[in-house]
Amino acid sequence: MSSLAPELAPELARAWIDRWDRQQEGYLPDREERFTAMIDAVAAGTGRADPLVLDLGTGPGSLGARLLDRLPAATVVAVDTDPVLLALGRAAYGDHAGLRFAEVDLRAPGWPEPLGLDRPLDAAVSTTALHWLPEADLRAVYATVARLLRPGGLLINGDHFTVDDSPTLAGLERALVERAAARRFPGGPAEDWYAWWRALEADPALAELAAERRRTWAPPEHHSTQSSRLDTHVAALRAAGFAEVGALWQHGESRLLCAVRP
Repeated sequence: MSSLAPELAPELARAWIDRWDRQQEGYLPDREERFTAMIDAVAAGTGRADPLVLDLGTGPGSLGARLLDRLPAATVVAVDTDPVLLALGRAAYGDHAGLRFAEVDLRAPGWPEPLGLDRPLDAAVSTTALHWLPEADLRAVYATVARLLRPGGLLINGDHFTVDDSPTLAGLERALVERAAARRFPGGPAEDWYAWWRALEADPALAELAAERRRTWAPPEHHSTQSSRLDTHVAALRAAGFAEVGALWQHGESRLLCAVRP
């Protein structure tokens, strides 16, 4: 992030992240349950109170902050490319000593080099982020993460994974998520992703940061056709050398896909 970017007040950043979390629940009504299940898996699967965890595509750090609330001795290295979301996370969670943000493009060769990892990872996590990567980049990221993990380390990815080879099941899975969202938000969510960004850009306190984002940052092309498919992720994880791959938790098409490094 540019040194010219304004310093954000923690309370302002937390308010915008609260709004971020609410609009995300419009797409994922069981988001908090999925967070809890993912953190349970990190706690049980790493077998230590102080795991080193890499958060891929962290956004404003919602998952990393929750993980540290549960595992305060953990270290979470949270990576993303969006300068606004990273600025919000840094300002809101500055009191989380174990949470470190890094501006990293997962599509770039050698992306782990600036992270300063001093030992192998115990776990890598991601939530509703890696579907943005085209399949070739997804495969490269999984292969790199496999090299960064210790033997027995976990990669856990929470996302909507479609099963295109089973159209009836795919339709039923989508229906479960849509019906859960209708129960959670009977009149529809108050704000969606696009409205959240429009509101943020209209906030005078964030205008300078939003303008910098427009000048310096281009969002990745959204390749959801390939990288939202369950079979794409399973095949990429197996090609990366993970020994065990399977769903730990599921609600409709929302899954926690877990892979274990041999």
